Amino acid sequence: MEKRALLLTYGLIFFVMVSWGLNVVMLKLLVEAFPPQTMTAFRILTAGIVTILIVLFGSSFQSLSKREWRYTLLGMVFGVVLHHTFLAQGLTMIDASNAVLILALLPLTTALFAVFFLGEALTKWRLLGICFALIGVFFIQGGIGSFQMEKGEVYLFIAMIVQAISFIFIKKTTATLDSKQVTAMMLLFGSIGLLLVSLVVEPTGVGSMMGASPFIYIVFFFSAIVATAVGHFVFNAAIQKIGAGQTAIFNNFVPFFGLVFSAIFLKETIYLYQLVGFLFIVAGVLFGTGYAEKHWVRKVPIQGKSM
Repeated sequence: MEKRALLLTYGLIFFVMVSWGLNVVMLKLLVEAFPPQTMTAFRILTAGIVTILIVLFGSSFQSLSKREWRYTLLGMVFGVVLHHTFLAQGLTMIDASNAVLILALLPLTTALFAVFFLGEALTKWRLLGICFALIGVFFIQGGIGSFQMEKGEVYLFIAMIVQAISFIFIKKTTATLDSKQVTAMMLLFGSIGLLLVSLVVEPTGVGSMMGASPFIYIVFFFSAIVATAVGHFVFNAAIQKIGAGQTAIFNNFVPFFGLVFSAIFLKETIYLYQLVGFLFIVAGVLFGTGYAEKHWVRKVPIQGKSM
């Protein structure tokens, strides 16, 4: 890849990480302004419509086999309906700063599921990463290492875990199907599932979506179109161009920007134990996903051996 094209790819994926860190803060604002389940349904519906239009104008749809339909629907249930339901509900109960740190465990959790369900190796370095990540979790619970968790934290952990499960199904689907089409279908069909759930748990939710300030609607559309729709397309394109390993490492910027934006826009206090927890989680992700072992450990020359 040419240097200029590579720099452009890095710049775009970095912008996505900034928007995803900001998106957690935006969601915190949105769940306080609207009924969380109904807002989530319309936000994902908006993202789904945008992604479908992009796919339609960019390339033709491919017909799906029964296997592809099965994995796409499973990915939709876990990655869209369950993930966004628990994410929205959890954000009504805890600060955005804690939420982004919990969501930072996503790459590590995905790597662990890949070990159990996709047959990837679990090395000593990955085990070290798991230990680092667990230490980080104890810190973000208040700096005292307590196993007791608030309800909102439980919801965020569930949101993170079900999204990691969805990645396993997505990986199986995209082995034979274009990732952009999978993303668009999951968002559009998933929004229908979210809307059905919202009609049950929030019967008057649709009417409550009216009457907010113009600023809140700007936040809503920025979250839906830029962070969710465009962000996922850029992320998938980066995986295709520079590989999953290099792209995934950028995810470590998300909790950092989430902490910064929660302090700036929500006036949340960032504590030292949260920063320490963040560092442990980043170390856990680097080792637990196998990135450090692949790019650092195996490149260290062995003493006494000629190069």
